[in-house]
Amino acid sequence: MTNLHRSIGAAAVIPLAAVALALIFPNQQAFLAQIAITALVVLSLDLVVGFAGLATLGHAAMYGAGAYGAALYALHVWAEPLTGLIVGGLAGATIAFLSALMLMRAHGLTFLMMTVAITQILYEIVNKSRAVTGGDDGLYGIVMQPLLGVFEFDFYGRLAFWYAAVVLWLVFLLLRHIVASPFGLTARAVRDDGDRVATLGGNIFGHRVALYTLSGAIAGLAGALSAQTVQVVGLHSLSVTFSADILVMLVMGGAGRLWGGLLGALVFMMIHHYAAEIDPVRWMLFVGAILVVIVLFLPKGLFGGLEALVNRLRGRAPA
Repeated sequence: MTNLHRSIGAAAVIPLAAVALALIFPNQQAFLAQIAITALVVLSLDLVVGFAGLATLGHAAMYGAGAYGAALYALHVWAEPLTGLIVGGLAGATIAFLSALMLMRAHGLTFLMMTVAITQILYEIVNKSRAVTGGDDGLYGIVMQPLLGVFEFDFYGRLAFWYAAVVLWLVFLLLRHIVASPFGLTARAVRDDGDRVATLGGNIFGHRVALYTLSGAIAGLAGALSAQTVQVVGLHSLSVTFSADILVMLVMGGAGRLWGGLLGALVFMMIHHYAAEIDPVRWMLFVGAILVVIVLFLPKGLFGGLEALVNRLRGRAPA
């Protein structure tokens, strides 16, 4: 199989998966939209954790900035979805860029704690700015105009799902190109041996700031999608708990893979949805048990395990 065929096949996976999920869960498309949005924010986190090697618990800051930015834009300026999506992306990128100027001067545990601190500061600013953000009541009453002037947002989430799925697909294709580009390869080199890259004249600080800003823009897009499709924005979108959840999804699927982020988001959200129905109080026990098994027996995540299995079967095929 040529590289062209592989690229075409990879590009078709998300649309085919979207069609399959829509057929399997025809009455739960609002839930499927949330899976697509969550997968998008997990992809953005993978840029920082998987490709830059920077552990963070602050990604909710960019996601929440995108959500609030898009919501305020829709409520007070223009409720057109695509321009609101751009506003959300810019809001996330702005928060990411400004915080990265401080964060990229720290390392290890200090970096991790600073990401938590920045998220908490933003959380409190939004919480106290009740006149603008609604405080702990959040923003609601967001009514979006038809997408492209034609497609109306419906109560059942049909348009929301396809809107989110298309944005996820386009961003995924963009990220596949970026991680295979010189920029993406340099990010991996900085992750693996930053000192050597610096010795060769590489600008590690600038490269990490650029990558973090790109990641923040994508997280902002996810936040904007959430605001537009759910039509409510609350403080949970800025919580450290949400940051921890998406980190768990990434570890579950496999960091540094892109596909791993998608698979981790899908599996986590499905477990959340169905396990919470069985036991609303202790459903996280299911997630915790699965995560322990993955860490012990599948250190590269679910996607890494599937990839190893496929490669093993292919190796046995000629025999």
